[in-house]
Amino acid sequence: MMALRERALVSPQSVPSLPKHVRIQYDPVRQAFAVLSPEKVFWPNDISLEILRRCDGRSTVGHIIAGLAADYDAEQEAVATDVIAFLQEWSDKLLVKL
Repeated sequence: MMALRERALVSPQSVPSLPKHVRIQYDPVRQAFAVLSPEKVFWPNDISLEILRRCDGRSTVGHIIAGLAADYDAEQEAVATDVIAFLQEWSDKLLVKL
């Protein structure tokens, strides 16, 4: 019987990173960046890609939110909701480590 993994929950203190099996790669044919994992290829939009690029294993979710809010001249609260939801979804799919 397979043990169930406890769900990691995203918080502002979380320090997300991409697992070894996930990488971002440019596809010259589609002229777009893809996120590659062993079984799947994802085609993130620009904002999703920007979030993933900041998942460097050093920056907290709070820092990522603050940086995106500053770069896009947006309210931190609005950015926080979207970033946390995105990272939670990707963490649940095992595409981001917390």
